[in-house]
Amino acid sequence: MTSSFFTPYSDAHGAEAAINPFDPALVLPETEALNAKILEMFAELPDSWSVPPHMIRKARAKGDGPFPLEPKLDHARWEEHEGVRLRILEPQTRDTRGIFLHIHGGGWVFGQADFHDPMLARIAEATGLAAISVDYRLAPEHPFPAGPSDCLTAASFAYAQGGPVFLGGESAGAHLSLLTALSMRDAGIETSGLVLTAGCYDLTFTPSVRGWGSQKLILNTRDIEMFVHHCVPGFMDTRAPTVSPLYAHLDGLPPCFLSVGTNDPLVDDSLFLHQRLLAASVRSDLAIAPGGCHVFQAFDLQIAREAEAATHSFLNRVLDNDL
Repeated sequence: MTSSFFTPYSDAHGAEAAINPFDPALVLPETEALNAKILEMFAELPDSWSVPPHMIRKARAKGDGPFPLEPKLDHARWEEHEGVRLRILEPQTRDTRGIFLHIHGGGWVFGQADFHDPMLARIAEATGLAAISVDYRLAPEHPFPAGPSDCLTAASFAYAQGGPVFLGGESAGAHLSLLTALSMRDAGIETSGLVLTAGCYDLTFTPSVRGWGSQKLILNTRDIEMFVHHCVPGFMDTRAPTVSPLYAHLDGLPPCFLSVGTNDPLVDDSLFLHQRLLAASVRSDLAIAPGGCHVFQAFDLQIAREAEAATHSFLNRVLDNDL
């Protein structure tokens, strides 16, 4: 079998592929090996919640986190728009034909915009979209709605440039991308497409989050609970559509590409969001990687390379009106 990355629901009509991506027999040996390595690594590390978030951020910036540390690219530059820092990577080998506004993950607590230069540069060269990554304020120092507000500020900059604008991110960044797209829709501003990777869309927790337990394959149930605790003040309703977009009215959104691994505590978030998008007559492609951990796309794996190729294909098909 040459491909292990599947799109079981390929269009708004809900046509289902014959292959079941949750079949354990489809998990590639390299995927199993990485998952075992991640579990072993976390078993030897101290509890990440035993130290302040700023110390974890410093460790991740040095490459001590679970994800590989990507190099900073020389042609990337910083700009600031209304107090929000933006990391910009323009295509180097072709003309620009729009913007991909990227919102990084990290549970609303960790991460930074310059962690993703190579991935965003590949998007820029494959699609002609200038990539802009948002250095939004992080919790718990800046709880909701600080992060979503910064993403809206970045979106206003992106839309002011003219041309099509796509939004996308991973994990918490996928959540913030969807919230931003909903705000744009409500303001009467059209988004061209969404790329939502392993997002958390229900901050009251889907069954896969609640039932995952303590096994730390990048994330576990407690981690997700702690992330939400840090970013959502107690007076806010976590089920409100402005916090948990799974409960929002989704009609009028642009085409969406969702991807997730079967070994991700957040897998139900993507499954549920996909079905709600279809019910709202929104074009939604859902791709599921057998055995993929949370944000497996960050690792050197076949399923990660296939996921990236599928992302580039989606963006180009939207740009070329070929969906």
